[in-house]
Amino acid sequence: MKFTRLLGVLVTGVLAAGLAACSSGSNEPAASGGATTGGKGPYTIGVANFMLSGPYFSGMDKAIAAQAKKKGNVTIISTDAGGDAAKLAANVEDLLSKNVDAVIISGGPLESAPAALNSIKAAGKPVVLVDRKFQTGEYTSWIGPDNEAIGKQDGEFIASRLPDGGEVAIIKGGPADNSIGLARTNGVKSVLGSKPGIKLVEAPAFGEWGSDGGLSVMENLLATNPKLAAVFCENDAMCLGAQRAIASAGKDEQIIIAGVDGQAEALKAILDGTNYVVTGLNDADVIGGKGLDRAVEILQGAQVEKDTVVPSPMVTKDNAAQYYDPDGAF
Repeated sequence: MKFTRLLGVLVTGVLAAGLAACSSGSNEPAASGGATTGGKGPYTIGVANFMLSGPYFSGMDKAIAAQAKKKGNVTIISTDAGGDAAKLAANVEDLLSKNVDAVIISGGPLESAPAALNSIKAAGKPVVLVDRKFQTGEYTSWIGPDNEAIGKQDGEFIASRLPDGGEVAIIKGGPADNSIGLARTNGVKSVLGSKPGIKLVEAPAFGEWGSDGGLSVMENLLATNPKLAAVFCENDAMCLGAQRAIASAGKDEQIIIAGVDGQAEALKAILDGTNYVVTGLNDADVIGGKGLDRAVEILQGAQVEKDTVVPSPMVTKDNAAQYYDPDGAF
């Protein structure tokens, strides 16, 4: 099942990348920052995680390690900054002191990391960003989703399930300037904001990207908005918490749930026909694996895209079995 899911998404990604290269010239080689490339390994690759506390980020870290193990000639050194930007920069310095051949950065909710990127550039090493593309700074290559497109997909599906309108709650992860969350929410709002009879209710508090946060925010929303017909969360983890709150309130039949990421528990809930009805695939397994592959390709001297958008198909009960893998890292 894992191979089928990964192969399907990667084939789609290759086709999309080819189209993008034809239209934007993205087949030009990405700058490597002076790194020595062209060898066959073995390689040591550092993974600088801004945070591993969320299931998505820990899943991606595991996926990177699993893909390295498959290659057989790649050693991974993984770090966790615990959500501290200064610690992330220090971790990168430590990785560089160990003379890693390349660095992969999983930035989580961090919008920029100038100190880390400057250090990597000064060391002449390539850096691959996974999921999060920083707003500033130089990087070799980025691999991640089109978050606004995912939000639009969810918005269209919610609209199809509410032909007569209704109140739709939005639970955001935070902080307020989080560009990934904003893109997802803006995608939903761009669709539902123009639908007659739809009323959007944005939760005033952040769910902080976790199940417990989603539970707490949803409980407050239910107390003040008893007629809610749907809820959109900026990730699946918060939606899983929201689902618990909805169940406790006895409103499973009233409120449908839409999320983002493709977390295994969410896919299982969709597959089982619960009120969790849709998510947008932003698979940590796929992006982590592709991030490791990209780093190795760069080290081997390959020409790579600067930016690669990974396809994010909409997942509903009709196709959830295709993507659900209980043994995946995420």
